[in-house]
Amino acid sequence: MIEGKGISKEFRSGRGRVQALADVSFSIETGKAVAVVGKSGSGKTTLLNCVGGLERPERGKVSCFGVDILSLSGKALCLFQRRNAGFVFQYGNLLSYLTVFENVAFPLTLKGIRGKGKEKRVQELLERIGLPDVGAALPHELSGGELQRVSVARAIAHSPKMLLADEPTSSLDSTTGWNLIELMFDMGKEQGCTMVVSTHDPEIIDLADASIHLRDGKITKEDR
Repeated sequence: MIEGKGISKEFRSGRGRVQALADVSFSIETGKAVAVVGKSGSGKTTLLNCVGGLERPERGKVSCFGVDILSLSGKALCLFQRRNAGFVFQYGNLLSYLTVFENVAFPLTLKGIRGKGKEKRVQELLERIGLPDVGAALPHELSGGELQRVSVARAIAHSPKMLLADEPTSSLDSTTGWNLIELMFDMGKEQGCTMVVSTHDPEIIDLADASIHLRDGKITKEDR
């Protein structure tokens, strides 16, 4: 289970303090897919980043599968993320100097998986996302939809317990976006991932098991 209790997060800017999250509490059952819904600036990305340990709230507690991630040292948190978390960002965020094969293989290498086992896993994933022949390509040679499919493959390569996706369809047309979402949900459920997806896409909300609605950093509604 993933739980957040009393999470508050502020940012400082030239316009003063911005309250990104205000006393947010929630729980997500293991193996479920949850959509975090809200307009731009509602706190969706900040919530995902706090769950994944990419940002630290000023107040509150974040527990992932029984681990209080805010109590971990920097090194222990990195190890937890390597083993348990997969991230899909809005624009792919692939490493530009690595080939597609190397990008997908990267989390496997960090987990200590090498040799034929790694090669087999990467090739299986490239075939699963419909791109079996692009392993030698560099990211700039791919379309936006292809980049996001590779990003999903990389996020799930090491069989993480949780998959966190931050508006993964925001840069895609509706058809490409729908195909990506079906692929991501199918792959996530096949591997038993707990999925948290920030979005304002109604098709993603319909596919999710539950939804958390945010406005101005506060939860306004939860649907299950």
